Amino acid sequence: MAEKRKTHTSTDVKRRYNEKTYTLISASIPKETAAAFKAKCAAEGIPQAQIIKRAIEAFLNE
Repeated sequence: MAEKRKTHTSTDVKRRYNEKTYTLISASIPKETAAAFKAKCAAEGIPQAQIIKRAIEAFLNE
């Protein structure tokens, strides 16, 4: 039987792409603020990252 070719899962492929393309930025905020932010994003159906990206873009365009 032929040797099985090593394959890469789509998760691995996405992880490598994200590591190559993006930089992770983190912030420490009070738990109450984080909970309120997550709840409002969920209620409005808006991804949390989208809010942060827009804020950064607005800051850079000042």
